[in-house]
Amino acid sequence: MRIEIVTPDTTIYEGEVSLAQLPGLDGSFEILNNHAAMIAALKKGKVKVIDDKKATLIFDINGGVAEILKNRILVLAE
Repeated sequence: MRIEIVTPDTTIYEGEVSLAQLPGLDGSFEILNNHAAMIAALKKGKVKVIDDKKATLIFDINGGVAEILKNRILVLAE
């Protein structure tokens, strides 16, 4: 699946991943391939992704919104 993490200034990361873990307002949650469509508010925390080479990448965000639709994750981060 594809993820794009963007801020008002720049794109932090874009690429293929096998897992994404996001800091939701009610707790952390994970997104895997073929996840149901959803929109979620995010709090300050860490976005963890495992890329297609099995490397773990972690990005700090100050909140935002995530949209999951058709194996694409768009994170609009502050």
